[in-house]
Amino acid sequence: MDQIIEVFSNVGLMQLTIGHVAMWLIAFVLLYLAIKKGVEPLLLLPIAFGIFATNFPGTGLLDEGGLFYIFYNYGIANELIPPLIFLGLGAMTDFGPVLSNPKTLLLGAAAQLGVYAAFFGAILIGFTAQEAATIGIIGGADGPTSIYLAANLAPHLLGTVAVAAYSYMALVPIIIPPVAKLLTTKKEREMIMYMVRTPSKTERIIFPILISIVIMLLVPMAAPLIAMFALGNLFMESGVVERLTGVSRDALMNIVTIFLGVGVGSTMTAQTFLNPKTLGVFAMGVVAFAVATAGGVLIAKLMNLFVKNKVNPLIGAAGVSAVPMAARVVQNMGMEANPQNYLLMHAMGPNVAGVIGTAVAAGAFIAALG
Repeated sequence: MDQIIEVFSNVGLMQLTIGHVAMWLIAFVLLYLAIKKGVEPLLLLPIAFGIFATNFPGTGLLDEGGLFYIFYNYGIANELIPPLIFLGLGAMTDFGPVLSNPKTLLLGAAAQLGVYAAFFGAILIGFTAQEAATIGIIGGADGPTSIYLAANLAPHLLGTVAVAAYSYMALVPIIIPPVAKLLTTKKEREMIMYMVRTPSKTERIIFPILISIVIMLLVPMAAPLIAMFALGNLFMESGVVERLTGVSRDALMNIVTIFLGVGVGSTMTAQTFLNPKTLGVFAMGVVAFAVATAGGVLIAKLMNLFVKNKVNPLIGAAGVSAVPMAARVVQNMGMEANPQNYLLMHAMGPNVAGVIGTAVAAGAFIAALG
């Protein structure tokens, strides 16, 4: 009889709690958004299924040696997967717009104001400095960087921060327009920009090497992300390793995305997710994103007071590094104001600069708080 009782006590159904069911419902909502609404499906779908599977009691998936334990500890906690994602991003990134108009780099840097605003805001509402830094980085709208920083400073918030970061990336078309319109006039939004020049192949090859030197000397803790990002870009711009470029942006990117999504989802157990801190993370994430958008627009307006070749302030909103979605939103807003306005390539300048800026901010936080 004792053996029969032990067998039944080990059945998952006997260990099921309301918290587990609540997490299934959250997973189903995310699956719906990914499949039906097309919201960042490449990551949201594996994250959602990771949440679903990890909230079955008694499976051992998260126990030492379990499948999800391996995904998380050997892919995310040891900082392997986010830099590999950056390798693929580098192989897909065109720095031509930045090289054509270098001052747009400042707009990508300005958008990091949202990161620091949310950081101090999170401290004021009771989060630790490490947790606040992890929350603040959501304002950069860069999922891999958010995951990388969370794994370093606040692993217990990893799942929550990842879902918040990718949710707000998906909400770029909803969050950016009202903020950008509030801070610009119709005349400013109508402003047509022209390409200043076409950068040479030599410039394109030198640029990833140059940013590696500058950033890794100034912010050494950002090296894992920046080094892989620059390497991927060098693969593409050199033109001599097409196979490596193709693997980096396609096969490798797809494989590590699966591991990343499932590993992140596996951290979202009922015990870690269903608490008041979760609401705080999502609330401060909105603040971070809105301030980041506003920062880029306002710095663009300020820049126009001092430069001869003025920029359309809308492109500052693309400083949040949701590549290329933020640039597309800016393009649509520009054409709405003026059908002859083509801002996409100009917006890509601050867009890719935002990727670099967010990685640098993450490195600075790790150096200061790690």
